[in-house]
Amino acid sequence: MSTVPTASVDGGLFAAVDIGASSGRIILGRISAGTEPAGADAADGGPARATLDVVHRFANAVVQSDGGLRWDFDALFAEVLTGLAAAGKAAAARGEAITSIGIDTWAVDYGLVTKDGQLTAQPYSYRDERSRAAVARVHGKLDPARLYATTGLQFLQFNTLYQLATEPDLDGLQALLIPDLIAFLLTGQRRTEATNASTTGLFDAVAGEWASELFGPLNLPKNLFPPLIQPGETLGTLLPVVAEQTGLPETTKVVAVGSHDTASAVAAVPAEQENFAYISSGTWSLVGLELQHPVLTEASRAANFTNERGVDGTTRYLRNVGGLWLLSECQRTWAESGYRPAIGELLGAAAAMAPGGPRINPDDPAFIAPDNMPDRIRAAVRNTGTVLPEDPAAIVRCILDSLAAGYARTIADAERLAGVSADVVHIVGGGSQNALLCQLTAEATGKCVIAGPVEATALGNVLVQARAAGVAAGGLPQLRRIVGAGTSLRRYEPVTSGVPAT
Repeated sequence: MSTVPTASVDGGLFAAVDIGASSGRIILGRISAGTEPAGADAADGGPARATLDVVHRFANAVVQSDGGLRWDFDALFAEVLTGLAAAGKAAAARGEAITSIGIDTWAVDYGLVTKDGQLTAQPYSYRDERSRAAVARVHGKLDPARLYATTGLQFLQFNTLYQLATEPDLDGLQALLIPDLIAFLLTGQRRTEATNASTTGLFDAVAGEWASELFGPLNLPKNLFPPLIQPGETLGTLLPVVAEQTGLPETTKVVAVGSHDTASAVAAVPAEQENFAYISSGTWSLVGLELQHPVLTEASRAANFTNERGVDGTTRYLRNVGGLWLLSECQRTWAESGYRPAIGELLGAAAAMAPGGPRINPDDPAFIAPDNMPDRIRAAVRNTGTVLPEDPAAIVRCILDSLAAGYARTIADAERLAGVSADVVHIVGGGSQNALLCQLTAEATGKCVIAGPVEATALGNVLVQARAAGVAAGGLPQLRRIVGAGTSLRRYEPVTSGVPAT
């Protein structure tokens, strides 16, 4: 969805800073002409629609620097400024101004900032191995069962609390999660947006506040993180230096959105049913249900499900499953050896293969770090007593079969643990464009799969901003109707009764 609106609207123009673990975008979005402020169907203009215009794209990748895998945050922020300048020029060319800016990125990573606002070092990436050794130390101070009963957070060795346990000295410093760090550099205001705070392992899943009782045992300063801010609240306006660099007015607002990109993506799931499963499919796959309350049972902990905050205080009950990182890393490895087939060619060859081929565990930690992914996948298959050919199409089919099976297992587990039955599965994000993955998921789950939108995170970002500005109104069902009206969705029905998710 990248159509530039042709009609001017009084409702405002919103800039979404949408950054994933491999790329970033600055996107202009609006609610279409003829839309009532409430976001309902307009008598004279038809249903409300959201339209997006990508004005700047850039790569984002980890680099080996200063003894570890880190983000080149200085370069990333420079791209944000460049993109906001491009957004301002695009708005001016239409005779308009940007109403506000919202920021969403990946979760768990942070930068340490001094009292005078200096970043102490480029932030570590969650793909760095340093936090692995800290897990035992953390669990020696806080029993995992107690942690889960409070935070409801899925165990992942790179969760923020394990990363923080590796820091030698935090006195006088504050930790700003990546979207909050960007917002701080834009506005000078320090806050922690709540949906991303819920991924740290230091957030109370029931109270919706920092779990202050966990900080002491971990020797973390009580004010390590700034105060919380909720999606839809105004963080601040642009610093003079940022206004000068971007050409935007100092009065331009920065509004908190679901700053964890999955929170924004789930807010934009175009669900008509109350009970639905979702898969936010990109570098990672986030697979689960939207609930009104967290599930903090021992069975849920044993199944390694997470309870993360969603927009409007909902719970994103989900589990991380390996994602299209597996495929992109294979493509990178093949390209380095001179083999650069079009993705459509690879998927077509994979689709022609018979079902029932070998599978891997796509969320095995062995696949987290960048390396020769085809060799690692074939080694994992060998460990199951099967042989996977070197043929790239066979490897691609193995990846997609494994992801679909992982999705089916995760959805079935979530339904059982939450006592909810999903009527349909929504796939949003980049994976919604992969017809083979979508069909395999329908087969594996035995449920209808609805694919789209691709730019779900940006849509969720823009819609929360629009609601804050009074252009859209209502709860998530009303916002989702706007998404559905403006998105070409594709349905995939299971042909068989379901592929066993073994």
